[in-house]
Amino acid sequence: MQPIDKGLPGPGLLAHVAVSKYGDHLPLHRQEGIFRRQGVELSRKTMCGWMAQAAELVIPLFELMKRQVLDSRAMQTDDTPVGVLDPTLPRARLGRIWTYVGDRDHPYTVYDYTPNRKRDGPDAFMKDFSGYLQADAYSGYDELYRDAKRGIVEVACWAHARRKFWEAQSSDLMRSTVMLAYIRLLYDVEREAREMKLDGEKRLALRQVKSVPILEDIEKYLRREQPNVLPKSPEGQAIAYALSNWKALLRYCEDGELEIDNNGAERSLRGIAIGRKNWMFYGSDEGGRTAAVLTSFIATCKGLRMDPFTYLRDVFARISAHPENQLSELLPDKWTAAAAAH
Repeated sequence: MQPIDKGLPGPGLLAHVAVSKYGDHLPLHRQEGIFRRQGVELSRKTMCGWMAQAAELVIPLFELMKRQVLDSRAMQTDDTPVGVLDPTLPRARLGRIWTYVGDRDHPYTVYDYTPNRKRDGPDAFMKDFSGYLQADAYSGYDELYRDAKRGIVEVACWAHARRKFWEAQSSDLMRSTVMLAYIRLLYDVEREAREMKLDGEKRLALRQVKSVPILEDIEKYLRREQPNVLPKSPEGQAIAYALSNWKALLRYCEDGELEIDNNGAERSLRGIAIGRKNWMFYGSDEGGRTAAVLTSFIATCKGLRMDPFTYLRDVFARISAHPENQLSELLPDKWTAAAAAH
């Protein structure tokens, strides 16, 4: 039985096209040319239809993976713009890809596509989430944190704070250098915890002993220097950003399972940033949603150091006949054992 009902492509071809586009960033028109050189006529329009059908095929598994990510005690999120063709406009407009990265017990990366950057997108995606949310200071998340019933706790990102001081060096080298040195000390503690392979409880204890005193010194320094800089200067804005998010910047010292920054989510968007230089834009909002679904599996496989082609080929071959109550066996981290037993 073929993965796509009444369709020609086998699971291997479907997986190859999907991984080539969403994992290796080869647009369909380039794949069309590669296939032609090999003596195979496959139009980009045909492959585009296959990708939409492939995404539809794995939607139940995608939804299960999404629920797993939302069960995380701590989740990271970020977003990036993507071009989207709109027949009503003379040029491509900007849509948005959002990433949601699960914690250690839920090692999945799930993407969501929205046609804009309004807060409705993450608000709807995270309607069943409660726990720590680590993100940048995007104002669209503020309502999520303010609604006590949702139980979402803000965790800010020291990499974002550091970036602002780095960018302020050209206008205020002395103060920026002091702050960069302070932040380097915080990251030294994190490196020590990694090298010692500490669990969450011991990492928290290390932070309490070493990071908390540094954070206290940073706050004193920022409050002392804030009156001495112009509010609209790069340094003034960097200081204001840090102090306005201070409670959230301290939060990683409350729980040893939390990270000091949001770099995990930022790394998960790197493939999107590389890919859009090649494929330039999505053909429609539906194309964006297809990309979000298939990229979720490919990025999760890469994060788990699995071969996404081998995984998707097997999933495409089996999912139609797989018992619904055993669908979790096909989740990427569970799949190796399930495939061995199959």
